[in-house]
Amino acid sequence: MTVAYFQFNAELNDFLPRPKKQVKISYSFTERASIKDVIESFGVPHTEVDCIKVNGKNVDFTYIVQDEDNINIYPISATNLIQSKINLRPKRLNIISFVLDIHLGKLATSLRLLGFDTLYRNDYDDEELAIISHQQSRILLTRDKGLLMRSLVTHGYYVRSTNPQQQIVEVLRRFDLFNAVSPFQRCLRCNGLLEPIAKEFIVHQLPETVQLQIDEFHRCQDCGQVYWKGSHYERLQQFVESVLSNGN
Repeated sequence: MTVAYFQFNAELNDFLPRPKKQVKISYSFTERASIKDVIESFGVPHTEVDCIKVNGKNVDFTYIVQDEDNINIYPISATNLIQSKINLRPKRLNIISFVLDIHLGKLATSLRLLGFDTLYRNDYDDEELAIISHQQSRILLTRDKGLLMRSLVTHGYYVRSTNPQQQIVEVLRRFDLFNAVSPFQRCLRCNGLLEPIAKEFIVHQLPETVQLQIDEFHRCQDCGQVYWKGSHYERLQQFVESVLSNGN
């Protein structure tokens, strides 16, 4: 029997059981296996890995694990000091957009509120999510690490927090998006872009009090939902400000 030694660094330990966190792990094997398959057998999705060093040398996901290999695996946050690493995934997307799984509905609403192109439905199955992420070059956000192990998924992230307000801050930090926030540009219901609309065209859709008090309106270009700065607007503005305060 042959053995290799794995060390997972920084937040990759989030995916490991306690006895395997922050330690060198012995991996015994009898058959040939790619390093990608072995890494994911530990429960670490390939989308979370940014650099792999075997015996001090950079390798990619196709490397076949050998007897007595010493393997170090690094996430994105821990590779800024590593020079001449091999790119394991396509380069950063020029346009950032997202697709989210069923568990992240509140996060989807927050991302739309902040202006990010975000697809979400509570009836997407795993295969649909992987296909959408691949075909539309969208970052797949999920609480299901198995979903990120699908070969179609090249851009994805496992959201650690279960608190919706912490989740949005986590995602903005992970993808360095605080400066890209452009709130109140998208429909919270369907993700469509909003456009100004004259009051006379939608007055029949408005509650009587709104007809009398509000003159500025926006309408979703896709679903027709009408928005105005009502009593809820101040609460949403405070939410946006609290999120952005974490980027300072």
